[in-house]
Amino acid sequence: MLTVRPIPAFDDNYIWLISADSTGDAFVVDPGDPAPVLARLEEEGLNLTGILITHHHFDHVGGLGALREAFAPTVYGPDNPAIDELDVVVRAGDRVDVLGTYFDVLEVPGHTLDHIAYHSADNAQLFCGDTLFAGGCGRVFEGTPGMMHASLQQLAKLPADTQVFCAHEYTLANLDFASTVEPDNQALAERITTAKSTRSAGLPTVPSTLALETATNPFMRCEAPELVDAMRRHGKLSGTTGAEVFAAVRGWKDNF
Repeated sequence: MLTVRPIPAFDDNYIWLISADSTGDAFVVDPGDPAPVLARLEEEGLNLTGILITHHHFDHVGGLGALREAFAPTVYGPDNPAIDELDVVVRAGDRVDVLGTYFDVLEVPGHTLDHIAYHSADNAQLFCGDTLFAGGCGRVFEGTPGMMHASLQQLAKLPADTQVFCAHEYTLANLDFASTVEPDNQALAERITTAKSTRSAGLPTVPSTLALETATNPFMRCEAPELVDAMRRHGKLSGTTGAEVFAAVRGWKDNF
């Protein structure tokens, strides 16, 4: 079985460290800063054999040069010439062997056009970068709201027990917005209480699960009648399709 642990970086990033009990090898996901990764690998005596990249933003790829120089890992990532250090370009339908566990590549554009995610059905794990956050989703920088909505709906179809390993600790701010959208969502109220307690203890609020996201994350609930009704009561919605609901929620959050 794989063990996944966060390596905090910058102000709120998580670089995910993947290791296996039976080996001293490791992968990391989206290493924007090499320093904390190198320190953790040295501390635990791990050999970095692979890196998974979800998209080209600097806080996800900035550490590639130093990590390649130190360990020569195989770097997997999306087809984007802006990422100079890739060894293997992966696309939807490809599979990556991560320490003996296979992860399927999903294309999830919206935040960026090149954004991909990695999903292991066997381990019920999803590395989704900045597409899906705990309680929220990434800003739509390069794609369209419809594109981002479709990407989130693709993730929503994965098994409910899938663990969601996103790349930032934005949870409390996301849940604050979510509670403004759906103040009567009891599951959301309970999640907020738990998340506040977790952060007060200095612990990460992630991973979450897709079940939790579909119950409490407004960006994953754009087809839910309760969310649609709430948006109408707030006077924030004129359209009816899931993509139109998503665009309205995202526009509200962008100015929240």
